[in-house]
Order: sequence, then structure tokens, then C-alpha cells
Amino acid sequence: MNLTQKGAKITVLSGLAYPELRFNIKIKNKEYAMTTYQTDYPAGMMSEINLEGSNSVIELVNERLEQYHDKSAFSCMGQSMSYGELDKLSSDFASYLQHETDLKPGDRVAIQLPNVLQYPVVAFGILKAGMVIVNTNPLYTSRELLHQFNDSGARLLVVYAGMAKLALSIQSQTPISKILVTEIADFHSGFKRPLINLIVKHIKKLVPSYNKNAITPLNKALQQGALNSYTAIKTEPEDTVLLQYTGGTTGVSKGAMITNKNLIANMLQLSEFLKVVLDQGNETFVAPLPLYHIYAFTINCLACVDMGNHSLLIPNPRDIPGFIKTLKSNKFTGFLGLNTLFVALMNHPEFKDIDFSNLKLTGSGGMALTNTVAQRWEKLTGCSISEGYGLTETSPVVSFNPPGHQIVGTVGIAAPSTDLKVIDDSGQTLGPDEAGELCVKGPQVMKGYWKKPQETQKAIDKDGWLKTGDVAEIQQNGYIKIVDRIKDMIVVSGFNVYPNEIEDVVGDHPNVVECAAIGVKSEKTGEAVCLYLVVSTPVPEEEIIAFCKDRLTSYKVPKQIIFKEELPKSNVGKILRRELRH
Repeated sequence: MNLTQKGAKITVLSGLAYPELRFNIKIKNKEYAMTTYQTDYPAGMMSEINLEGSNSVIELVNERLEQYHDKSAFSCMGQSMSYGELDKLSSDFASYLQHETDLKPGDRVAIQLPNVLQYPVVAFGILKAGMVIVNTNPLYTSRELLHQFNDSGARLLVVYAGMAKLALSIQSQTPISKILVTEIADFHSGFKRPLINLIVKHIKKLVPSYNKNAITPLNKALQQGALNSYTAIKTEPEDTVLLQYTGGTTGVSKGAMITNKNLIANMLQLSEFLKVVLDQGNETFVAPLPLYHIYAFTINCLACVDMGNHSLLIPNPRDIPGFIKTLKSNKFTGFLGLNTLFVALMNHPEFKDIDFSNLKLTGSGGMALTNTVAQRWEKLTGCSISEGYGLTETSPVVSFNPPGHQIVGTVGIAAPSTDLKVIDDSGQTLGPDEAGELCVKGPQVMKGYWKKPQETQKAIDKDGWLKTGDVAEIQQNGYIKIVDRIKDMIVVSGFNVYPNEIEDVVGDHPNVVECAAIGVKSEKTGEAVCLYLVVSTPVPEEEIIAFCKDRLTSYKVPKQIIFKEELPKSNVGKILRRELRH
């Protein structure tokens, strides 16, 4: 296993008996002292990944659909779908695309669905037809939809009924020629399908009326597709199969071109991390994070399927009582979440009644995991959290804390076959434990940004290094600490202040539920720290200031405290500091 530490190759010497690993670090021809640390992490437990013979994601998926034919692949709201059923329905959808539309291989198809059984059917159907998935947030506004549909050139949209009215209202301004609509329980059997759909539409009033003559029901499309057989399409490792939109480090939302090779690499890298703790074909993962986000897409839609495991889909994780009710009625062994979701669950009085006896893996990503939340989760569930790090541009996993060997406050070690370095403002490679911009090189790094060659050149240099826009330190033991986003850094009297550090400290206050720190203009210091707080019970501003003064250098102490009922969040629950700066 090779790791790169700020431009240095760190090779784990083979043949060493654990519990000791030795790193010989050489940076710019300067030999650093042999670094030794004690661990029970077995030497050679992870291997470099081998991409030879793996041409496309769908080839691997098809193998697993056949291999695990009778096992449950996904379940949602009490309805399960086996690997065999997923194979049949996704083939029917591929057939529909090939025989009932004029779309060709390489054309883009947008998916705008929450976590329901229809999502994997549509996603795998698109891949089987040799087309490109355009993941789309169901909560997008018309402005955001127009940008994404026009930029991607998507020609067909599969949308949840609750968003159909909005989609139809902008269709004429986009390249989309056909819209397929599905209701929340369309894949449920018997009386549950009309009953759930009726409740959602007429009682909860979550489905605005739309022109049904202008759309095709997804179930009807599947019936039409079943009348023919789909033709398998061969795609190459470097072919783009996913356009995943992201704000990136700057500017308007851009489509990251994710290839077959990128996704296969990340699937194999995840497998290396998880094989020590997971029993292939026998795990159930709770999937509350949206499948249209790269984090859950790669893990739940691809890696879990590749390992023959089962994903329990949660359509609305913001409904904490409903979420907890689902957890109570299911045995699960894996849980994927992020800091704000862990907090929301643990603050519910019935969280303690959930059976966590089978839970063996909790993964965290998307935003910084605070020490307080990590400790609290482990105490309540008996399972420690493995925090990882990634970006849309890296498909997404860059690093992960190996289960059983987590170091809280870090995002783990580099994924197999992944090189990392940290650079300063001039582009020079820094040494161990020095903070700078993290750069990534590996098979999971995207091809580039869709139709944006200049943006691609800014992000990826000629040697293949992707600049992440994140400030990081790679420690002597190979574990990585993300300090903060470069653009979120606050400069107070010339000193760099990182919001993550402040938020981690303030999060230890017993009354604080959520917090976010941003920089505001100051005549005296250039910038000052402004802290936004959500609290469980009222707490005086002076108490928060005093709490910070005991734990932070003076220039890091917030000069403004603003109490809020809630903080703005992204679709995956990440706190949006940029919204607070407006």
C-alpha cells in the first residue's frame, strides 16, 4: 500500500509483523526520521486496486445482479426489491430508452428523485442503455433546474410527482423532450401503492396538480420497455457515465465528468477499506443521504451492490420521528450519515430505544465531524464513527478512517492507489504536519468539468493533480486532518482563523445544537469572527464568549453572536456558511 504524504511516497515495508508499521519519509531529497507508531492495523491489510479487465460500471453491476439474484438489494417504506427484480426492471427501462425514444448512447438523462426504489431502477437502466446519468436535486428551484438541464443537454427527465409541475413549467426552455413521472409508492405492491400515494397527495398535500397529458408515467414506460429486449452497449473505461453537478471551488455549478474508471476505482477502494468489517452479501446499510448526491450514489448504489449488500432507503430523513420508527423496525449493520444528521437523531427522545446491537460500521462524510458528536454517537450506539473525506470531483472518496483504527479529528488515511500532497500559495510541496492546500491524484479523479476546459485546467494540473480548495495537514502517521475550506478562512489581524476549529470548540457547550462561524468586516482587525448558534435552551451571549475565551486564542474568540432557530443547509444537511454571509 502506497500513500503520498505532501508529495512524499510513504511505503509500508512488507514483511513486518503487526502491531508495528514503519514509514520512511523522503521529501525533496531530505530524509526524515523513521516514523514508527503502534497500531493493531495489520500490515498489508489493504492492497493497491487493480483496474485491469474492468471496462464499465454496468458490466460489474450486471454480474452482481445475477450473482445475488434472490437477495434483497433495496427496500423503502416496507417494500423490498431483490437483485433479480432490479435487473428485470432496469433492463425494461433501458429497453424503453432504446425503443420508445430517439435517444442514443452518450445522451444525457436527468433523474430528479428522492430515495425511493425507482431511483436505482432508473439509474441502472440509463447505464445499461449506454447513456449518461445527470443527477438532479428534487428541491431545486426553476433557476437551478434551467441551468443544469441546459448545461448538460439532458433530453429526458425522470421526476418525482411532487416536482412535476415545476419541471413542466420550464420544459419549453430546455432540451428536454420527454418527462416521465413517478409517485412515491409506484413500486409498492397491492393496496399499499394507491393508499400511500393518496395520503401523500391528498392528506399531506405534497404533490401539486400537474398536466398528466404532458407526461408519461414511469410504470407505463416500464411496461412498454418490457415488450422488447434491450441491447447491451459496450462503453470504455474513459467514457463519461455520470454528470454530477457541483459548485466546485469557485463559480457557477459545473458538471463533473465521472467516468467508468472513476466509479470502478472508488468502488474497489471502498471495498479495501471495508472488507475487514463487512460480510459480503449479508449487510444492511441505512441510506438517509440522497442517492442523487455523489456520496450516497457511489456507496449505496454502487459499492453496496458490488458487495451484494442491502440498502434501506430513507425518502425523507428530515422527518426524524418517521426515520426513528423505520430504524426501530429494521435490523441494520451499517449507517451512513453526517454530523448534522447524527445530532438530529440523537436529540430525539426515542433514539435510545433503537436496537444498535448489529451495527458494526458508521460512516461520516460531507462535512466535519465534531469530537462531541463522535463521542456521543459511540456512547449511545456502541459503534464508533469512521470519518472520511472526498469531493464530487473524486467520485467521491479520497480518504477514510479504517474501521477499528479511527482517529477522531482526522479523515483517515489515503485510499489505496491514491496520492496526496499539501502545497503552499506558491505551489511548493510542504512537509509533515504543515497546513496547505490538499491536492489529490488517483484513478478516482474526474475527467474534467463538462464543456469547461478552462475550469478543468484550473482544477487539474498537467500532471493530474486535483486542487481540492481545502486546507489540510497530513500527519506523520499518515492520517489526514482537514483544517477548513480555503475560501471560508477568516483573517483576523493577519492571523488565519479556521471556522471548523471554532465550531468544534463551541460544539462542546452542552446547550449548543448547531453552530457556524464566518468572517465579517472589522475596521480594527480587517475581519472578525461572527458565530451563529442554534441552542437547545436559552444561554446568555456572555456565557458563550467566556466558554470560547477559555479554549481559544483571543483573536479566534467570536466578536458577534447571533442566535437562530435553524441554520441553512445543503441537500445533504451540510451547513451553508455562504448563506450566512449574505
